[in-house]
Amino acid sequence: MFRPGQLTFGFIAPLEGYPDRPAPTMQDHAAMARKADEAGFAALWLRDVPFYDPSFGDVGQVFDPMVYAGWLAAATTRIAIGTAGIILPLRDPISIAKQATSLDHLTGNRFLLGLSTGDRPTEYPAFGAGFEDRAERFRDAREVIRVTTEKAFPRHRSAHHGSLDGSLDLIPKPLGDRLPTLAIGRCGQTIPWLAENMDGWIWHQSDFARLGEIVAHWNAAVGSGPFKPYGYGSFFDLDRDPGAPLRSGRGIVTGRRVLIDLLSRQRDEGVSHVAFNMKIARRPAADVLDELAEHVLPLFGAG
Repeated sequence: MFRPGQLTFGFIAPLEGYPDRPAPTMQDHAAMARKADEAGFAALWLRDVPFYDPSFGDVGQVFDPMVYAGWLAAATTRIAIGTAGIILPLRDPISIAKQATSLDHLTGNRFLLGLSTGDRPTEYPAFGAGFEDRAERFRDAREVIRVTTEKAFPRHRSAHHGSLDGSLDLIPKPLGDRLPTLAIGRCGQTIPWLAENMDGWIWHQSDFARLGEIVAHWNAAVGSGPFKPYGYGSFFDLDRDPGAPLRSGRGIVTGRRVLIDLLSRQRDEGVSHVAFNMKIARRPAADVLDELAEHVLPLFGAG
């Protein structure tokens, strides 16, 4: 999924275009997930969207991300399944820890826990949570996840989520030594904090002219420690004309030749993963997957 010097590709669910409406049809979603899996794409990313907010106009893949992750795990064999990302200040971190470690086992170590603070202030009052202190609540809940998944019978007192006195132990523990977590967006934190406390960073990206600068800033914050990848998500549509130029505006809309050049430069700049969001796509998603699998993935060592 993440390898130094390599670039992998995934999709932000659902695997269909719905440019003129807030909700996808979710038709053939099992077949599309299997298609992406068999073609060699690296990941399927699931968004955490509890409500339909008409002012925002997008409900993502409709289904709860943790429930859907379990369902997708049974429908696929190799592709990683990640959350992009769980709105941690609105969730109980012990429940998230239990769900994440369960998915770690049930997917055979294919689950990626991406965490965020969300981008919709209207959801916070519905959960009885304060929007202004979401960054603090994120840090507090992240520590609860770390403690409960990494320590046996931990002792810990949370500012927002109760306390553990050493008499209880969360099970199952992760398959590995610990449960890696990814920051989805800035999460209200500084880049140095993310670099120290998270295992990777997936951000949105629209200004590709500054991408190299951003990756360099991230790598400088990570320092000489273990590899921590940087990736981004973007709205995406692939033009039927292979030579179509990159069109400015919302996301990436271009033909495959320009796309290959763009992605090659980004790999050289240190980007490790790109997650395509096909909400804006006018072409059938199956056609886009087929073209990417045939002409793009093999150039990046996948497929």
